[in-house]
Amino acid sequence: MTRPVPRLSHLAALVPALLAAAAVAAPVEVEQPVLDAQRQRIAAIKKVHPAVVAVCQPGGQGSGSGVLISPDGYALTNFHVVQATGPLPSCGLADGVLYDAVLVGLDKVGDVALIKLLPKEAGKPFPFVALGDSDKVRIGDWSLAMGNPFSLAMDFTPTVTYGVVSGTNRYQPPEGKGLLEYTDCIQIETSINPGNSGGPLFNMAGELIGINGRGSFEKRGRVNSGVGYAISINQIKNFLGHLRAGIDSDHATLGAAVGTLSDDAPVAQMVVRTVLDGSDAERRGLQEGDQLLRFAGRVVTSTNQYKNVLGIYPKDWRVPVAVRRKNEQVELLVRLMGNMATEKEPQPGAGPPPKKDPVPPPKKEVVPVPKKGGSPEAAKMYVTRKGYANWYFNELERDALLANLKKHGDFAPVAGTWSAEGEAEVGLRKTAFRFEVSGGKDDADPVVKLKLNVDQSLRPLVDTDARLQAEPVNSGGLMLALYQYHRLLTVGPKGFEGLCAHGGHEPFYPHPADGSAPKSLASLRTDCAVLKTKHGSAECKWYVSLKDHTLLGFETFVSKDEDPCEVYLADYRDAGDGRKLPHRIEVRHKDKRYGVLTVSKYTLGKK
Repeated sequence: MTRPVPRLSHLAALVPALLAAAAVAAPVEVEQPVLDAQRQRIAAIKKVHPAVVAVCQPGGQGSGSGVLISPDGYALTNFHVVQATGPLPSCGLADGVLYDAVLVGLDKVGDVALIKLLPKEAGKPFPFVALGDSDKVRIGDWSLAMGNPFSLAMDFTPTVTYGVVSGTNRYQPPEGKGLLEYTDCIQIETSINPGNSGGPLFNMAGELIGINGRGSFEKRGRVNSGVGYAISINQIKNFLGHLRAGIDSDHATLGAAVGTLSDDAPVAQMVVRTVLDGSDAERRGLQEGDQLLRFAGRVVTSTNQYKNVLGIYPKDWRVPVAVRRKNEQVELLVRLMGNMATEKEPQPGAGPPPKKDPVPPPKKEVVPVPKKGGSPEAAKMYVTRKGYANWYFNELERDALLANLKKHGDFAPVAGTWSAEGEAEVGLRKTAFRFEVSGGKDDADPVVKLKLNVDQSLRPLVDTDARLQAEPVNSGGLMLALYQYHRLLTVGPKGFEGLCAHGGHEPFYPHPADGSAPKSLASLRTDCAVLKTKHGSAECKWYVSLKDHTLLGFETFVSKDEDPCEVYLADYRDAGDGRKLPHRIEVRHKDKRYGVLTVSKYTLGKK
């Protein structure tokens, strides 16, 4: 039996009925939170995409990505991206324009670089993004990765991917020779591919929380397997002062080996196994067997935690370290050593850690551009000097710092002999003091005289014996420090033939003026710009408040192997003709207060 075949006229008659039924069906409803999240995501992308950078070879060949963080054109990217482009990359923005750029600063260990784009019109601001707080990032948060994978965007419009944060506080070991070590980084499921290197990772408010740079790829190295890593923006913030100052920066080590007490212990404990001879950690009193409790304020109970927190700080920073010793807690302020010069600690576990590759650059593809990169203007902004990524920007930041110091007055016209007198408190004794410093720019044999219980004098360029330069006893070199201070204010950078350079940003820890014990060392922290100088045999570090540009103090090193004379300056008041000088000078050495000088009178420029 055969079924009757429907006639076309019958089927045509059904069409109106089907359309009517579809019209009656209710539309699919989307919950309001979903729509709100979509609007937030689209708004965030629209807000930040103009600031995303395609970092290219000079002339426009694709290489990597970056992101603008200031209106004057400073942008973050990866070190391994600028390795490919050289110091004069070209940079494309979503406006379709290719800009000349220049390398500013490097963090080779942390795989970060700072570059500067040059505007087409002088003074015209660039779009830029706000820096977020990566410590607030949580597993499961949504994130946006943007960049130029595979050089897909011929007009430099960035690609956007969307996904979750898979992990925080991840540690990925160096790729070789101590470089490309990812500490405290953010693991993301958000897809990144070759060309995304150096590009931004955003939260849903459009704040920059990381710089993408490393991932796991299938064997051919071209497709992301779902695991990517971004350098946390809070780590980068610690280095930004160094990067802007053109420094080839280094990460820190403690100067001691720290490891787990026992794998079988019911509670994880990290203990100091060895302390490096001559390290600041040794001089501060760190001992073998000390249990490490907190490092820079963060609790440490595992090797992963320790490596993460250690790796986010620059060399030479001083950080508080809390240990337990014989059932007592001890807090130390330790100056960190450099990463490259210290023997690395063994990795935990029996075998080598799995290798995670930097996001490789895409195959070179020529992008049509209006003109080639590496302009003469950009080339003039690149100056080489050993130890610096770009000396041009160090001089720029140094001169700005020195100009800020002149808020207290111009001391060059009073470059003759200075004297000060007042009351000193040394130990438990109070006595009158007087010091005199000669040594202006025309003085070839300066002399420092100090009357503090006894009369002493120092010829800093002649008396080069370390014992003499460290006088008075237990001060670490107060007379030498006073000479260096006089020279900085009266002569300036020309007075430091060995070095006068911007040293980036560091924390400084002025102690309570009343001599009381602080609540904690961390409570003393004041963030400062640093000036480094060398004159004669002495090196100094000068700490200038980032908040109000006040010179808060300085350290004078008679020898790098010894503790410096630490001088803390406060109570700035008029010292004549509107020039302001500190009327409270605290001197510390080896974690102890040597004394306090309370100045009642200055005499400046006396010939």
